[in-house]
Amino acid sequence: MTKTIIAPSLLSCDFSRIAEEVKAVEDAGADWLHIDVMDGVFVPNITIGPPVVSAFKKVSHIPLDVHLMISRPERYIKEFIDAGADYLTVHQEACLHLHRVLSEITELGAKAGVSINPATPSEMIIPILDKVSLILFMTVNPGFGGQEFIPQVMDKVDLIRNKIKKRNLDILLSVDGGINDKTAEVVKNKGMNVLVAGSFIFGSTDYKNAINSLR
Repeated sequence: MTKTIIAPSLLSCDFSRIAEEVKAVEDAGADWLHIDVMDGVFVPNITIGPPVVSAFKKVSHIPLDVHLMISRPERYIKEFIDAGADYLTVHQEACLHLHRVLSEITELGAKAGVSINPATPSEMIIPILDKVSLILFMTVNPGFGGQEFIPQVMDKVDLIRNKIKKRNLDILLSVDGGINDKTAEVVKNKGMNVLVAGSFIFGSTDYKNAINSLR
């Protein structure tokens, strides 16, 4: 059985204490760090760019899971990989030539991921399954932290999980949005390997207890 990977979403951390927050979640047992990049175009919010990812990399000892919620992500793939992204995830909805973008991520040395929004059918990513190491199911509409989990998204998972099994592919299934100790059970029962959680972890008084409760 694949270990459940817990990836605290740094969007919810205290940015005035980046190094301390990274160390705190690492000490609490985090497996990855999830970094949300937003451009104010693809989603209605603006967050960070490659220099901040590079700052996280300097103080981190675990993989950086960088999620590009941006239009035309192919423009910035190299910059984010150079900044330290271990996993680089782009949105199906943001890529005109998704196959090419994923291939470029892999060629540049990172593990490629693809994400789909709650209203996007799973069928849209079937053609590129052999190009990815990670699939990220959004269980909120991307753009802001602290939103409520959309349970209907889990109805889309079976098709993809069955395709992966049939083709004997090695792909992690990730979920992001409204993840807490209750919704974690729902998504793990659907075969999710990677749980991204922001406000649930960083809004708690005990990061270790919050992370353990997600496992």
